[in-house]
Amino acid sequence: MSYIFLQYPKCSTCKKAQNWLNWNKVSYESRHIVDETPSIDELTTWIEKSGLPVEKFFNSNGIVYKNMGLKDKLPEMSKEEKIDLLSTNGMLIKRPIFVSDNLVLIGFKEADWKKILEL
Repeated sequence: MSYIFLQYPKCSTCKKAQNWLNWNKVSYESRHIVDETPSIDELTTWIEKSGLPVEKFFNSNGIVYKNMGLKDKLPEMSKEEKIDLLSTNGMLIKRPIFVSDNLVLIGFKEADWKKILEL
């Protein structure tokens, strides 16, 4: 099974997740979420696979999110508009993201990430 780990190298949560993956000997392809921002198709697939609302994919604590005033704008936007917006800037996307054929994890909560070891 192939895994993709989307991260921002300066992000402390991403570093914790990466250390956890390495400690547990999970092999993965690392991808810089800003240099290689996910496409609309990727995001659409991951959102559907995750079972989470698209809003959970936004980095609501991020500077770009706050500067754009997205807290007030998102409720007025369609799902497609939200996904399109996410695809324009990797800093808008909550990280890290871990993707496999049958699993999408957003953010790092060790208890949730233990599911990876069960795949």
